[in-house]
Amino acid sequence: MPAPPRLRDLPLDDRPRALGLTDAQIAALRAGLTPAQADRMIENAIGVFGLPLGVAQHFVVNGRAIAGIPMVIEEASVVAACSYAAKLARASGGFTAGSSAPIMIGQVQLLDVPDIEAARARINAEADALIGWLNDDHPTTRSRHVHALGLETRVLTGDPPMLVVHLLYDCGDAMGANAINTACEALAPRLAALAGGRANLRILSNLSDRRMAWATCTIRADLLATRTDAALPPEAIAQRIVEASLFAERDPYRAATHNKGIMNGIDAVVIATGNDWRAVEAAAHAYAARDGCYTALATWRMDAAGNLVGRIELPLAVGIVGGATRVHPVAQVGLALLGVKTARELAEVIACVGLAQNFAAIRALAMEGIQQGHMALHARQLAIAAGAHGEMVERIAAQLVAEGNVRLERAQELLSQAPLPPA
Repeated sequence: MPAPPRLRDLPLDDRPRALGLTDAQIAALRAGLTPAQADRMIENAIGVFGLPLGVAQHFVVNGRAIAGIPMVIEEASVVAACSYAAKLARASGGFTAGSSAPIMIGQVQLLDVPDIEAARARINAEADALIGWLNDDHPTTRSRHVHALGLETRVLTGDPPMLVVHLLYDCGDAMGANAINTACEALAPRLAALAGGRANLRILSNLSDRRMAWATCTIRADLLATRTDAALPPEAIAQRIVEASLFAERDPYRAATHNKGIMNGIDAVVIATGNDWRAVEAAAHAYAARDGCYTALATWRMDAAGNLVGRIELPLAVGIVGGATRVHPVAQVGLALLGVKTARELAEVIACVGLAQNFAAIRALAMEGIQQGHMALHARQLAIAAGAHGEMVERIAAQLVAEGNVRLERAQELLSQAPLPPA
């Protein structure tokens, strides 16, 4: 599948047009979120805080080429790293991704229950009737788009003992927090009466492990080497990446950084589409510790041909309707750029981005080191911080990298010199 033109080779003003965005969408990107819109979204608004919006290229997901994946992030190198990894995966057909049904969990905490096992039996016996009441009879939980599926009970021992009821909810194309919380509030008095106790907390769980997304890809071994590591045979490079993966799988100290890199990519797309990145982060890290030891969300192995095969799996509760996706103009452009039709499709694309970012990060760590590429981009930020403008930014950044002295003080010194040494 042919690769699209590189956006970085185009002038800034030409890039949105190259992605097929309309005049209205381009205008929304340029205007961003206005203070008046921000005032309607949160309380005590005083302005708008801007972050860079970039586009990762080369992604093919389940056979569909995506013109660009919107990413909102302030950290240099993340967008480029995702694009690089996606380009390598594209040579083997891209990413294959899947997801489970968009089922979320709401929790009702019951206390002062005199006989917990008898209470569980009564709640289980009434479960179908309670679900029918939520879906068909209650005025604030009836919906054509989301619906309750069932109830589960759990006992938490200790002092005091607790009976916890899980409400399973199909959230359709919404993230679903408001719907679940409303349903839990409605259901709590009836559950408390059945249990003979009192209801305390009534809220969704962000450990959305019934709403999973996963992705796999293959990276050909012959594509792994760059100019800096061309002397190494492809199988040696692949082996280093596998060893890096195994390190993260076995050691929580390494796993935390391994997963942070994954979330660099995932969070950037979640933010760009107006979704709740804090909820996604909480679910991902809780899931990584599900077996009692924090471990890697993505893994890499070599296949029989010596190629790298990566896989990621994590909870991804995201939506394409409701919340900021409905009111934030740039989030709407981001969703249009992705061309996704369902929340599940969005989750699958996001999982692919996480896997791509993970590959790029551990390949760099295992080979030339993370700083080589990162410092080149960081040098530009330092040049700007020193007060450089226009082409002077690139000249100072190039000099900083050439000297191996990527510091703000040196950038300020270079800016004070005229003319600069040749870049």
